[in-house]
Amino acid sequence: MNADVDLTDRERAVVNAYQGGFPVVERPFEPAASAMRDGGVDIDETELLETIRDLDERGVLSRFGPLVNAQEIGGAATLVAMHAPDDRFDEVVEQVNAHREVAHNYEREHPHLNVWFVVSVADEQRVSGVLAAIEDETGQETYNLPKQQEFRVEAKFYVDGPLDGSSKDETDAGIDLSELGPDVQLRDESTLSPAERDLVLEIQDGLPLTETPYADVAAAIGQELEWVLETVKRFEQEGKIRRIGVVPNHYALGYTENGMTVWNVPDELVSEVGPEVASLPFVTHCYERPRHEGVWPYNFFAMTHGRSEAESERRIEQVRETMGRHWEVTDEDWDSLFSTQILKKTGIRLDERAAANTRTEAE
Repeated sequence: MNADVDLTDRERAVVNAYQGGFPVVERPFEPAASAMRDGGVDIDETELLETIRDLDERGVLSRFGPLVNAQEIGGAATLVAMHAPDDRFDEVVEQVNAHREVAHNYEREHPHLNVWFVVSVADEQRVSGVLAAIEDETGQETYNLPKQQEFRVEAKFYVDGPLDGSSKDETDAGIDLSELGPDVQLRDESTLSPAERDLVLEIQDGLPLTETPYADVAAAIGQELEWVLETVKRFEQEGKIRRIGVVPNHYALGYTENGMTVWNVPDELVSEVGPEVASLPFVTHCYERPRHEGVWPYNFFAMTHGRSEAESERRIEQVRETMGRHWEVTDEDWDSLFSTQILKKTGIRLDERAAANTRTEAE
């Protein structure tokens, strides 16, 4: 795969190496660089850090550090679709985006449901209130599409070059050093302590790009380094952190074709089809969501990304072929909604959600 940005071989290797699996140790860039050298990339600790800094400054990365799983931190998020009439499109979008609970908003190609946004709240019961307010303000009906089953959330974007996995399955690209770091005991605890809440809020936008990022986080929140290492490692194993590493800006890497494929899968086949579609390396998000009778007949979502229309079409066809192994898929059974415009992208803020899910010291 050829990236559209001008990257050196070393930069390509870094993008490919650590979209996850970055070590949780005091000086993580040293073992990370050593593992890259073992993979044939001539790089040392300082060069690795400087390369990530430069990629971040140039916008090739969205950030560097943990990808926090908001669902496991507290609160709820849901996907919502609605119609914005052509003659009121900007007005309606402005009214939707004015709600701080709206984290992402995209215009998508669909004859009716052309606005798609995510609502993130500290209390799931607030979703209905937010949607009611949006309907009152815009005069347009909203269609709530909460996640019913999650099969995959793994947005990784590899480029041609060292460590790209071209000699093996693309899902095995990169380096995994997540076994490094302290041994931890997992906890059956759904709420956060005040210290854990502070940690989540400190790292949600990434780690400091220094030789000792975890020590810097510890200093920022007034905790010991060992506690930060143990808690980050435990959160990664418990699923509160999905992965740790570089988070590419997929648009900068040329992945401009963002296709949300939607399918009317027979209900009895969803649990069987889901894992198969999710195993396709180019499917980044895969969920079961509810239908809305008379408006939205689809119950299965699979997000694909490509760097050209042709590549996207090939990938969507592979999804269809996978579906076709389970039932006879007709043209009426699916659609693909490409995004035509980013309307809002603030990200899911965890402040209120984490605070509402934090226990008091006395608990």
